[in-house]
Amino acid sequence: MNELVIMKSKQALTTSLKVAETFSKEHKVVMRAIKNLAAQNCTVEKMFVESTYVDSRGHEQPMYYMNRDGFTLLAMGFTGKDAMKFKLEYIEAFNEMEKAIKEQELPQTPEERLALTMKVTSRLDKRVTNVEEKVDYLTNTSELNETQRYQLLQARKSKVIQACGGADSNYYREKKAKKVFSQFGRDFKKAFKIPRYDSLQKQYFDEAMKFTKNWYPDFVLQREIQNVNAQITLGILQEDKNAR
Repeated sequence: MNELVIMKSKQALTTSLKVAETFSKEHKVVMRAIKNLAAQNCTVEKMFVESTYVDSRGHEQPMYYMNRDGFTLLAMGFTGKDAMKFKLEYIEAFNEMEKAIKEQELPQTPEERLALTMKVTSRLDKRVTNVEEKVDYLTNTSELNETQRYQLLQARKSKVIQACGGADSNYYREKKAKKVFSQFGRDFKKAFKIPRYDSLQKQYFDEAMKFTKNWYPDFVLQREIQNVNAQITLGILQEDKNAR
């Protein structure tokens, strides 16, 4: 279940995309479930924040971020094998908590209280160590924050415009840049072994910026861009010559 959690704005959150993937549901189904929950009670709206992500075609699509309460409320409404597993894990967690509380009953003698104190201290030390390890793991493996995602998107856009021959080029003005965006997206996901452009981990941000800076379309697409720009340019020159 740790794969669901990401760090964003110093909060532990998850997204509708990750929920859809974990529970083997279509993203539109999860989105619809969230909207239905928010419509039923104004308190629920605070558990979900609408945002966007970039799909495999380079288009922005809607999604939701949600906190633990929003995730729990949403998941409890799901059915199926994955949802049942999630609910059973919650039941197990509650049982463990009750057991821990019972174990904290105060002993009678000073020796017993000292032994209990040492036992509790040892448990706390282990928990702190586990938390520290999880924080380090999340720091390295959590997804890009909004600033990094924006910087990467801007770098990608600049690179695509450059590959088209500039914003004033005929290829770009004829709105053929989608083909370049698509090829960049495929190459990017292949290079970093990710299913979606926006699922890149923070630890690879610098490498991703370097990849974007050094990326170029393949030979076939480069020739297409050159031909389109050259053909239209030659046509304009021919028209000027005829006008004279």
